[in-house]
Amino acid sequence: MDEKVKTITGLAVASAFAAALALAAMSQSASATGDKDLEKCFGVAKAGDNDCKAGEGTSCAGHATIDYQGNYYKLVPAGTCATMELPDGRKGSPEALTRDLPPA
Repeated sequence: MDEKVKTITGLAVASAFAAALALAAMSQSASATGDKDLEKCFGVAKAGDNDCKAGEGTSCAGHATIDYQGNYYKLVPAGTCATMELPDGRKGSPEALTRDLPPA
């Protein structure tokens, strides 16, 4: 097997393993805090501080590139999403938002 192929294969396997570990850690974290007491709130995370993806064009935890990016969420205490005070009159939402998105 070509060394380049071995390297790429190894990186792919390592990436998949790291993603699985991150997902398991997030699941344990939500369970430990009682995930029923948390809700997804889109558009409230600072860049790099989101919890996970919201759909096409997004990846996972920590990948938001813009503060308050509308298509990423943060887990917040249930019932607090719409009342969070954000800069410039922004509001959080239980659904993905189309504001503050990176250029296509």
